[in-house]
Amino acid sequence: MITKGDKNKARKRRHFRVRRKVTGTALRPRLNVFRSSKHIYAQVIDDATGTTLASASTVDPALKGEVGHGGNIDAATKVGELVAKRAIEKGITNVVFDRGGYLYHGRIAALAAAAREAGLEF
Repeated sequence: MITKGDKNKARKRRHFRVRRKVTGTALRPRLNVFRSSKHIYAQVIDDATGTTLASASTVDPALKGEVGHGGNIDAATKVGELVAKRAIEKGITNVVFDRGGYLYHGRIAALAAAAREAGLEF
């Protein structure tokens, strides 16, 4: 029987394995995604300097009123649009997508599709 702790441990193992190869630079930062059962978070990160260049989440004041429950595909779509908009305002158009060890399905895929539609390239 697989418990929730084991699933998260496996996800972290996958994430660290991918992170060995995927890094964000100043020219092409990393779009990182974290999801919990109630919320979803996205950050555009420059790993060379260790700084977050843009971020959005369902707990963000800009989305808090629009999103009823942050753990669904509609909320993930809005977060993807907002993070792309904020990144483009800072002059970032190309990113490397880091799905955080999650399957590219559901909320993760919706966030990525919305970010692409809003103008980010990855």
